[in-house]
Formats: sequence, C-alpha cells, structure tokens
Amino acid sequence: MILIIDDDSAIRSSLSFMLKRAKYDVQAVSNPKEAIETVRSVTPQLILMDMNFSLSTNGEEGLVLLRQVKLFCPDVPVILMTAWGSIPLAVQGMQAGAFDFITKPWNNAALMQRIETALELTAKDKTADAPVTDDDGFDRSRIIGKSKALLDVLATVKRVARTGASVLITGESGTGKELIAEAVHLNSPRRNKPFVKVNLGGISQTLFESEMFGHKKGAFTDAVTDRKGRFELADKGTIFLDEIGELDLSCQVKLLRVLQEQTFEPLGESRPRKVDVRVVCATNADLEQMVREHTFREDLFYRINLITVHLPALRERREDIPLLARHFAESRCRADGLSPVELTADALDFLSRLPYPGNIRELKNLVERTLLVCGKPQLTADDFKAQYHPSVPGTSATESLQGLTLEELEKRTILQALEAHGNNLSQVALSLGISRAALYRRLEKYGISFND
Repeated sequence: MILIIDDDSAIRSSLSFMLKRAKYDVQAVSNPKEAIETVRSVTPQLILMDMNFSLSTNGEEGLVLLRQVKLFCPDVPVILMTAWGSIPLAVQGMQAGAFDFITKPWNNAALMQRIETALELTAKDKTADAPVTDDDGFDRSRIIGKSKALLDVLATVKRVARTGASVLITGESGTGKELIAEAVHLNSPRRNKPFVKVNLGGISQTLFESEMFGHKKGAFTDAVTDRKGRFELADKGTIFLDEIGELDLSCQVKLLRVLQEQTFEPLGESRPRKVDVRVVCATNADLEQMVREHTFREDLFYRINLITVHLPALRERREDIPLLARHFAESRCRADGLSPVELTADALDFLSRLPYPGNIRELKNLVERTLLVCGKPQLTADDFKAQYHPSVPGTSATESLQGLTLEELEKRTILQALEAHGNNLSQVALSLGISRAALYRRLEKYGISFND
C-alpha cells in the first residue's frame, strides 16, 4: 500500500487515480493526525508526504511529521512534496530520513519513475549486516548510497558481472573500488568459487612470482614447503588485482602471460599449469598516461580493461554522505557493543560540506573517531568540527570551519595546498586527489593565480 498525505483534495485524488491505474493499493489522508493513526496500524510500502498543512510555507510541519512517521516506519521510503521547494529544505528532508524530494507541479512520468525506484531499492526485511539485494537478485553487498552517480556505476556492474569480461575499476583512493570488485564477483556465475584479493602495491619485485604463481619446496633458500600462488587459489573464481598501476615493467610481462594464456609455472617447476580465473583490476593511477610514458605496457592495459568502471569521488555524490555517516556510526556501535548514537541534522549538514580528499575512507575515519572520542548519545556539528583534521599539509586542526560554504572551504584547501607544495601543480593535484585538468578548472573558478 502507498500512503498519500496531503491537505489538498485535488492532489489526493489525482495521485490516487494515477497510482491505482498503475495497479498499486492506495490510501490517502489529509493531515498529520490521520497519518500517524494510519502508520500506527499498518506499514505502507511507500509514503508520499506534503510539507505544509497550514498557512505556513516553511516546511517545518512536514519535517516534524517525517520524524514522527520514521519512528513507526523506519524502513519505509518517504517522498516529500511541496510547492515551495528549495535546496535547504530538500537537504533537511533528506537528512531527516526522506528518500526523495519533489516540487509541485510535477511530471507524472517522472514521479512514477521515482516511486518505482524507491520501491525497487528499498529492501523489505534487510538487516544491518545483510547484503542489499534488488528485486532482480542483484547483490549490492555493502555498497551504501542512492545517488545517480552510484546507481549508474551499479547499472554497469549489473550488466557486466554475468559475463566473463575483464574489468578495470578506476577512481580516487578511498572510493570503494574493492566493494565494486566484490559486487562483480558476487553477481557472476563464479559467485560460489574463490574471490582472491591481491594488493600489488604491497608485493616486491623479488617476491612477485612466488606470491602470484607459488613455488615448489627447495625452489629457493626459504622454500621449505610447497606453496600455492594466488592464481591457483583463485582457480574457477575471481582474482582482484588492486593497485595494478604500482606493478613494475618486469612483473607486468609475467602477469600478461598468465592473462593471455591462462597458464603459469610455479617457481621450481617447469611444467605449465592451467588456470581458469576472471580478472578484476583496480587503480587510482592514470594508466593511459602511464602507457604514453612507457611505464605501463600497452598490451597489458588493453588486456585488463575490456570493461572500465569509474567510481565517482565522494564529493560528486554528496547526497550519499548522510546515509554513509549513519551506516558507519551504526556499524561501529554494533561492533563495540555501544548504545545507538544519533547524528543531528546540523552534524549531517557539516559532514555533507567537507571536501573529502580521502573520500569514503576519510568519512568513515571521521565518524568513528568522533563517536569514540565524544562518547555521547547524540553527535552535533561541533563534535565533528573538533575532530576534523584536514589532510592537506599546512591546515590547522584547530581552525574554525563554522559558517564556511563548500566553495569557501574548497578555495581555502587549494590555497593551502599551493603554499604547501610551492605551487607545484602536479603535487597539488595529487594531494587533493584530483587531476591536473580539474585543478586548472578550480583555479580559474576561484580566480587563483598560482604564480603569485
């Protein structure tokens, strides 16, 4: 059942008619009192809620009702409706738990698409640790968010996972590339076979063959027993090669042979062994540029990136920040046996404005550190400000950020990075986690002359 809450009888009638034609059960009420009575006795699939029920147009009544409804139906998606739409009001509604926000008048086709998306993405009986599975069986694993940028990525993963194609996952450090790799494996025909993770940045050139292909007893001084390599462990499954851009040229040649011929030779053995693996790679490096600079083999590059999936930075999917922050807080409380902690609206607003050069990893660290240090049942913006330590060198940890807009914070961060790195734009871009082209655009946007 879809519940409509609106004081305008014409709105209730038109929405009811549209939804009934789409074969949905509908119940419509005209005020907050009737709405609360309804959700006390029944749990709707979705709620369409007006933001104003009197002469007031500030949306406060809708926000209060939303919080009340969420007490009775915490997992039910709520789409807010108002003729007085504004970005700040939308942000408040999303922070209070709304799924989406529309302004009147709306396009019926667009509204139906949002309703169908809300129903599709909301799991009915999920637990906090259970994988999120769409209606068509797609396993999102631990991937949190509903932004368009993330949903576009998942749509690509959904299409390619069931194939055997090699996948290259690109994106800045901390964006969740490993989770996407797991999603590719979990939604493939190999889901019940091994998923072997290898951080190539942590394997030295001398140990590469032993780690990846294994060795026989006596192959070298410390080889006291036979050992299986990572490729053999991943046979019939998926091998995830993280930080592939860190691999030196001599090791790239050895890796290419395995990928081309699906065979390898353990150290100390001359007989090739056959292996059947799907390869998923990840990097935060610009491999195309590395190919041009002859630091990454062109043939290996084309072998690993039949399909490329680019993960957006956290600053490009800010609407997911409140969801992620709540998830990290709940997970830490469960892991440490702590009482639930609430993040206030101003706290979520503050978190949503930060630049996050470290992306999701940085957000997780900030939320968990603040939760553990403060030890309070409710965390405010001031609590997070006290624990926020910008990662750019030269940034003062005690400097007040209150009142800064996102643009002001971003400009200040760029200026501090320029000073810290002596106007070396390559180093500045690297420290900020953006490309040189993106840095040039921001310098132009803020009128910053780096020669000053």
